[in-house]
Amino acid sequence: MLILSRKVDEKIKIGQDITLTIIEVHGDQVKVGVEAPKNIRVFRQEVFQAIQSENKVAANAVPDSLEKLSELFN
Repeated sequence: MLILSRKVDEKIKIGQDITLTIIEVHGDQVKVGVEAPKNIRVFRQEVFQAIQSENKVAANAVPDSLEKLSELFN
């Protein structure tokens, strides 16, 4: 993990296309602006984990749904 110190209005570049800008600092909270191409999805960690969890639940439900559908047509 790379650890950097930045002040308000300073930026961090990730590759050619992604820029992080420090917008505001209040105590232990930091506001960060993210500029990235529209094809790159940017999530907070807790949102990303919730999406992953929901995707796993949905993927596991598919066999059950398919089994129920096949019972309807047999």
